[in-house]
Amino acid sequence: MPIPLNVLEARQLARHVQGPQTPPTEDIREKVFELEAKGEWIVQRVPEPWLPVTTKYGRIKKIPVGHTWHHKSCGQCGHIPGYSTSIFWLHRALGLDYDDPRDQTSCTAWNYYASATSNVGAQAAVAMRNFGAAYESGYFPQIHCGTSYGHYKEVREQLVAHADLRDEVRRICDRLGRPFVMPEEIVHYSEWVYAMRDEFARRRVLDLSNIDVTVHPACHYHKLVVEDAIYDPDVYGGQRTAVVSAVVTALGANLKDYSTWYDCCGFGFRHILVQRDFTRSFATLRKIEVMREEADPDVVLTHDTGCVTTLDQSQFAARAHDRKVGVPVMSESQFAALAMGAHPYRVCQLHWHNTDYRPLLEKMGIDWRERWREFEDDLERLKSGEKQFLTWEDADA
Repeated sequence: MPIPLNVLEARQLARHVQGPQTPPTEDIREKVFELEAKGEWIVQRVPEPWLPVTTKYGRIKKIPVGHTWHHKSCGQCGHIPGYSTSIFWLHRALGLDYDDPRDQTSCTAWNYYASATSNVGAQAAVAMRNFGAAYESGYFPQIHCGTSYGHYKEVREQLVAHADLRDEVRRICDRLGRPFVMPEEIVHYSEWVYAMRDEFARRRVLDLSNIDVTVHPACHYHKLVVEDAIYDPDVYGGQRTAVVSAVVTALGANLKDYSTWYDCCGFGFRHILVQRDFTRSFATLRKIEVMREEADPDVVLTHDTGCVTTLDQSQFAARAHDRKVGVPVMSESQFAALAMGAHPYRVCQLHWHNTDYRPLLEKMGIDWRERWREFEDDLERLKSGEKQFLTWEDADA
């Protein structure tokens, strides 16, 4: 059940009376800078301007506004491409400089979490190879995938703690011709969306006051290296991560609670590969049906590749058995982009989603039929050879 409001208020008051408590974990960033001072690696600083956000134990984390190197997600690019393009569209809408690199590799964390067939040296080398590529570009890494984000935070912990691992990975980076670099902060795109939410709200063109939203917090965001996730006492009394929920309220939509918010989406890495029926059952019975029964949302928002895919793509199986499903799922970046006037197909690419999203678009005031006609015209131009690909200018037309 949701935490009663009076309990949350009592906890907030207790924190106010007692003052800040000593965090139960050390600030690993101090160790990162100590290793730089010893000549072990280069620390890439967060570029100006940056925005301060508060993490779980009250520390300040720097979120760069722009000049970011976008570590894309293999699952987003392959299954939900509108997720990534919405992130880029938001940057463009604010006139921010960014780099969409062509020399990024997959983080390979899916293999690591699903099968454990890799090894720590290889995993750390992939992370440091990508960090080195970002450093060489002059742009600061912003990570699109929650899995990559959580994995890279674990890699940072291991590299800080183990000199032999640092030596091994440094040798690999030397052979690759890459600098040995650790970013000052490891930043997930949803932290940037959270930090910029008021800017998005000022540019909102749709009235979302009649849109009810439930949020699934991604496990790899707030359960791995928990002290690095963003929390806000104004969002559920600081009892759960604030990143997506605060965006919902900033955009003027209605944030709805439900009892199984802490549960995994069902993806489970290994499960999705070898026990897919378990994944689909968990996603629909423990998440979607509970949301429908307790909150009846118009849309589910989340902030990780596997979560969007699993919660959206699992519903067809439950629907075949007349289960109480049928809630569209998307990332908060897609939702924010729609609220600011992005094209639902050219930019947000909702046609890649499985669960019917059209009633949501109608309720948001978007004429999806006309937008689909425009998109079909785009496809005809591509088919005829008039155009080779769609450009950002086409997307904004």
